[in-house]
Amino acid sequence: LLGAAILLCLVDVLHAFATEEKGDVFQRMACPAFLMFDNAAYLADMTFELPCNCKPEEVSSVVWYFQKNMGSHETTVLTDFAGTVVVDSSHIHAGSDVLKRFSIRMFSLIVFRAQVADSGHYLCGTKTGDFFYGYDVDVQPTKHIMVAFVDRGQHIQHDYTGKLFSLFTTFWDWTRCDRCGVRGEQRRIGLCYMQSAQLHPRYRAAVPNITSCGSRAVPVHFQRPGRLRRPEVAIRSCLTPCPKEEVPKEGVQAISNVIFKLGKKPWLPHVPTQFHQQPVGTDLIIACPGARPEHAVAWDKNSVRLYRSRYLVGVNRSMRVFIDHGNHLHIQQLRVSDGGTYFCWREGKMVAGFRLSVMHQRWRRRTLDDPETIYAIKVIGMSYAVISIIFIIIHMCRCCWR
Repeated sequence: LLGAAILLCLVDVLHAFATEEKGDVFQRMACPAFLMFDNAAYLADMTFELPCNCKPEEVSSVVWYFQKNMGSHETTVLTDFAGTVVVDSSHIHAGSDVLKRFSIRMFSLIVFRAQVADSGHYLCGTKTGDFFYGYDVDVQPTKHIMVAFVDRGQHIQHDYTGKLFSLFTTFWDWTRCDRCGVRGEQRRIGLCYMQSAQLHPRYRAAVPNITSCGSRAVPVHFQRPGRLRRPEVAIRSCLTPCPKEEVPKEGVQAISNVIFKLGKKPWLPHVPTQFHQQPVGTDLIIACPGARPEHAVAWDKNSVRLYRSRYLVGVNRSMRVFIDHGNHLHIQQLRVSDGGTYFCWREGKMVAGFRLSVMHQRWRRRTLDDPETIYAIKVIGMSYAVISIIFIIIHMCRCCWR
């Protein structure tokens, strides 16, 4: 008992010491006398977090500022001046403004589904205009991204070496296998970086004289070659076993569980399934629940695997069903044959199903208060008015000429 009491006291002391060390992080890290910008590069549609690494002890809440270029008079305030902005990431769309896609938690700024227009300077400070820490964020586009399938022997872009700078690709680690128990795929994202001795000294990077291609540290006369080099994605096949599920010992299972399992269909995966109806000829985009662009995500239609080597956007020009680089499944100009159950894998585990039924639109009588009828009447009336005005002007010109 005495030993146990001493051990518990030591645990409490260590816990208090750890809490004090964690709360004292801002006292141990002094803010730089001259504001510097840390370089950070991401791919479009990704979510990134920028911590405010230093601030005075008396500051209880921070204000984040966004500035497109250094010295610009247009500055966006990303806070409610209380530091308590909370955003639900599931309700965020890619085209929405940055003011609707950010959150501040524990002095850190979180930007959801970043876009290329979000590239710029992010400053941590106070509402009075005192700045403590800065970031130079480079969001690189996915519109013309380079794709290399390793299984086909395809290679990434070659490095470019010039007199004053060189361009190369820095790859992230391979993702997990997007499926288990069957053949899956892995992705590896690569971003464009530049090495030069003429970079702006106010910008700080992990490696000296190296920064991302879209950074503000790159001189103006170097920016055009950097824009010509695109981000890259490498894809390869993989095979990983599924983790074994723990089976209860014999006699532990209840009779209700046994009866419930007897009623299941063994050929259907046991995942939460949503039901959705969509008219013929429309476009549909399906997102995997809880998945982000950097996650390993895969799609299946019934028992057919939709591999990226065939269904990735840009593989074929005339693609009606494809997967984009944000892991969304697109189905354009829906047909009746597109109906079925689509299963979503996330990080090697099947997590959700979508039962899609494609239906024909029923014919119905239009009334005068329908929006389509009102729009058609406006268009026809405006067209008639324009034609009448042109007709009158032509006859007046003819009369005057005579």
